[in-house]
Amino acid sequence: MNEFLFGILEWIRGWVGSYGWAVVVFTVMVRLVLTPLDIKSRVSMRRMSKLQPQQQALQKKYANDKEKLNAKMAELYKKEKVNPLSSCLPMLLTWPILIAIFGAMRMAANQQLLQQIGQILNADTVASVTLEPWLWIKNLWMPDSLFSPAYPNADNLRMISTGEWQTWFRNLESVPALLQGLNLTEASFDSANLSATIQAIQDAMVAGNPSYAEAISVNGGWTFNLLIAKLSVPNVYNGLMLLPILSAVTQILMTKISTGNQPAQEGSAASTGKFMQWFFPLFSMYICFGYSSAFALYWTAGNVVSTIQTIVINKVLDEREKQAAVAGEGTVK
Repeated sequence: MNEFLFGILEWIRGWVGSYGWAVVVFTVMVRLVLTPLDIKSRVSMRRMSKLQPQQQALQKKYANDKEKLNAKMAELYKKEKVNPLSSCLPMLLTWPILIAIFGAMRMAANQQLLQQIGQILNADTVASVTLEPWLWIKNLWMPDSLFSPAYPNADNLRMISTGEWQTWFRNLESVPALLQGLNLTEASFDSANLSATIQAIQDAMVAGNPSYAEAISVNGGWTFNLLIAKLSVPNVYNGLMLLPILSAVTQILMTKISTGNQPAQEGSAASTGKFMQWFFPLFSMYICFGYSSAFALYWTAGNVVSTIQTIVINKVLDEREKQAAVAGEGTVK
């Protein structure tokens, strides 16, 4: 599945000429494919929300008899022909797709980073290295962050799997001069040796390519000591941290619009809902800070497209409900 999705991304890139815009087009395509599931989920959520007053009445009436409460709830669902899981299942089905897309984005980033490493090893200056810029981002395959260099470094290279490193090493026509003193073999890229090998490769690039060393070195005076981490701004930083921030903002907006028509919850459900409302934006920001800008772009664009879809779907369902009310049917079919 990863290779299939990666192939689609490559095809779109060949058409639009840029990986950044290819990711945007790819995101729109994915969201369009998932639209039927979104509609089914929205309809189910609306039908469940209409039952909430009856559910709350049953919960109060049978608060001390859980067995009776469950039986009455089942009767209510059967009478109204509602499956309480029907609103969740379409969402759960999207998770394997999200995981596969994450894998495809990671595959694309790894391949491009390894190509860039090869160019750095064989170039006198980093000026000849082919980066993948997009708007304010210098290299789409590195994180959109002031604290990440535009050129690949050991921290990001460690995200590349053993198998991908070994394939890269096997496909080298000749070992670059900067690496000949390391006596590398495929075993050097085994999981037990990989971290040390990557550090040795970076050290060799720093020693043999002064412009690379200058690019990834820390900009004097721009180091921040936080309670749990130390952050430094490299001379050639990759981005402005806009995508991680936008991923959180668009996640909040998407959640607010998605739940805007649902009745207010009470008790533990309300507490859980409030926790999730802030957990997912913070989680998305954390993920997007650490992974490639390409994935952060996909995540943010996905939130934007999903928000627009939700607005459109809600308007369509509102209109159907009005028409059904006029016709005396009362519910969306």
